[in-house]
Amino acid sequence: MNSRRQTWTVAYLFLLPFLVTIAVFFFYAFGRAIFFSLSNYNLFNTPVLIGLKPYLDVLSDPQFRRALANTLLYSVIVTVLQTIFALLMSVALNRKIKGLSFFRSAWYMPSITSSVVITSIFLWLFQRRGLINYLLAQIQSYLPYLLTFVAALLVIQVVQVWWERRQRLPAGWLDPALMSVSTLLALLLTGLLSVLGIVQYHAAPPVDIQYFSDKWFSVGGVQVLSYPLLVIIIQNIFTTVPNLMLFFLAGLQGVPSALYEAAEIDGATPFQQLMNITVPMLRPVTFFVVTVSLIGTLQMFDQVAIIGAAAPQNTIITLAYYVYRNTFQAGVAPVNLASAAAIILALLTLALVFIQRRFFVSSEAQ
Repeated sequence: MNSRRQTWTVAYLFLLPFLVTIAVFFFYAFGRAIFFSLSNYNLFNTPVLIGLKPYLDVLSDPQFRRALANTLLYSVIVTVLQTIFALLMSVALNRKIKGLSFFRSAWYMPSITSSVVITSIFLWLFQRRGLINYLLAQIQSYLPYLLTFVAALLVIQVVQVWWERRQRLPAGWLDPALMSVSTLLALLLTGLLSVLGIVQYHAAPPVDIQYFSDKWFSVGGVQVLSYPLLVIIIQNIFTTVPNLMLFFLAGLQGVPSALYEAAEIDGATPFQQLMNITVPMLRPVTFFVVTVSLIGTLQMFDQVAIIGAAAPQNTIITLAYYVYRNTFQAGVAPVNLASAAAIILALLTLALVFIQRRFFVSSEAQ
């Protein structure tokens, strides 16, 4: 009995620093946030309970509604795209290919790079005279070559597949051997047409897209997605996909290779194997990845803070940044409004995680 008590005592001593941290920085802080969200607190007065008025004030604030819309749209787009890309990347890097360790390391590099550095790089890339606009101008200039190459590639590939099937040989539309021949012939044909002057380079004017301006993609006259937020979406996907890829890679190690071998014997294509074996077997991992992604995207703050005044604030403001601004940048800070927004953000996160757990996880994983 004494031995068991000593074991529990030692266990709690090891857990004590973590439990104290959780108690102070989570439970106490969360309780204080709830209290402040029901009071008139502004950092300088004695808080007095006033009921749900701060919540009503927050919900009537146009900036809060824009922050809520930006956050939800950003979270949904980023979560869906980075989950899909992370799964496809893990499948590609799970194959036995030469230089596998190099590719895994190279593709993981964006995830370990400082968010400040990555955001600064993207600010430079998407400037009015940045690299992205330059590349778009070059694509327009070389568009005749690109269109000629693509058209030739498609025609040659179709002819090859048709000929192979006429000879009663198995040939897929994306057969690697046939695709290599088609690519080589398409390059030769494009080069020949260029030499003959049939296909020519046309200098295009500089592309003048202002990515960090008050420009929006609208649906029915409603502003849905801003250009600056789209840049942040691209950046976040670029930096987060490699990190999520590791979870899928770990999950793929537990998928029996016999399933893929049996599918190949039955004539299943790689796409069919992906949809009927890989995706169902990785549903518990997908739940974890989507949960982590939802929590991270709903709390997105650093990119907005770094971009700052480089873009109009209403185009990139999120709920996390709304809370920060109302706490530290609003003069006599309406902490009650910031606390109410923070509680709404917490409830929103819990609701979305519960919904995706209810509908997107198999019963075995629950």
